[in-house]
Amino acid sequence: MLKGKLKLPDKAKRAFPDRLGSLVAGFEDKEDENRGSDLVFESGEELETIQPNGYGSGGESENDEDDEDYDEKVDRESDLRVRPKPEREGPGSVSVLAAIAADDKRSDLEYELSQPEINLEKLQRIASSGLPDGGGLRATAWKLLLGYLPPSRDLWEKELIENRLKYAKLKEELLVSPSQLTRKKVGALSYCDHPADGVVAGPLKRHEISEEDHPLSLGKASVWHQYFQHTEIAEQIDRDLQRTHPDLKFFSGDSSFSRKHRESMRSILLLFAKLNPVIRYVQGMNEVLAPIYYVFSTDTNEQNAANAEADSFSCFVRLLSDSVDHFCEQLDNSAVGILSTLSRLSELLKANDEELWRHLEFTTKVKPQYYAFRWITLLLTQEFNFQCIMRIWDSLLSSPYGVQDMLLKICCAMLLCVKSRLLSGDFVANLKLLQNYPDINIEHLLQVARDLSSDPSTYRLSLTL
Repeated sequence: MLKGKLKLPDKAKRAFPDRLGSLVAGFEDKEDENRGSDLVFESGEELETIQPNGYGSGGESENDEDDEDYDEKVDRESDLRVRPKPEREGPGSVSVLAAIAADDKRSDLEYELSQPEINLEKLQRIASSGLPDGGGLRATAWKLLLGYLPPSRDLWEKELIENRLKYAKLKEELLVSPSQLTRKKVGALSYCDHPADGVVAGPLKRHEISEEDHPLSLGKASVWHQYFQHTEIAEQIDRDLQRTHPDLKFFSGDSSFSRKHRESMRSILLLFAKLNPVIRYVQGMNEVLAPIYYVFSTDTNEQNAANAEADSFSCFVRLLSDSVDHFCEQLDNSAVGILSTLSRLSELLKANDEELWRHLEFTTKVKPQYYAFRWITLLLTQEFNFQCIMRIWDSLLSSPYGVQDMLLKICCAMLLCVKSRLLSGDFVANLKLLQNYPDINIEHLLQVARDLSSDPSTYRLSLTL
């Protein structure tokens, strides 16, 4: 468990949460039946998990098993479907002008992605204000922002084919059980030994099993020894995947497509563990993988969606390359370890609000290790609902200074946005608040983060707290 790497006082200990809070805040436009074509967006609308074929969250469809493909398509869309509030709140409603602005942003993004040479600076500017849902635009943009796709469109097909073939080869080499591998070897040898007419003269030859191929071999070079070493890791991954976003049918449940998604994510995480023997798998990596795999799997381009596993693996590796040292306990006290990053967060808060910094550090003694360790290592995937996570990641991935720079600014902004409550709270109250971060307007939070400066002399941010 990630938390287990730090020694916390008893009152600071908290179990690693298994699930996110209920999903809120949607962006799907609803037409008011009493107002004709006057489109209005509701802020704070509750996201509801809706069953296919018109059933509510409490009902079941009789034809679920008859048409799994249809169910998957409907469930992917319904996972983030908006249920409007019974009453309209004037101040919280977004005018039709916002819908027009969203359409303009979508058009700008589609135009930019259609260019022979993608201007990454323009793409970063567009993505920093939030990428539109649907149409596969976010999937393509994230692949570009992570460097998985090159700026030149002419090279996309070649790069995708090569990377997908590499992933398939890695799976075949590292995820196939030794018994399957042995059968393949024996089958190949038997085929070579047999005469062309298929007639074998005399008794069949018994193939010798080398020490490395023997299941009871304890040698480090034994494929069976290596296989059993990763069995425990695979079991931990399976347990964590069962707890990944249980509110979303895309990840949870016993349907064939949710099981397929979990199996794909299992392969990605297990392969990462085998390729990184020092770090292996750390609990919580499943949460970091989930947004990437979801976005790529729901791409409207069928070929891209079919290869979501391979694409997700490559992008997952690229994303973690910027923060993988945070998962390595041996590096905790080094310049690249998690404690150093937590210290940077503390310095950033001090530079922007020394009053709040002193209150947390000296008055209540709520250290960043007690709350920000999870924020940073899991890239805020357990602090907000899934829709907000994707919006936050648009800003993280589009930061010209890197994911970690923007991540620390968002973490600092999270503290500033609840400043009044923190100043009036004691150790227990503040720790509870920060470990269960309250609902907040994500756009306001991100704007506060963008306005932050590490130089206090240039910090001119006014907050209404």
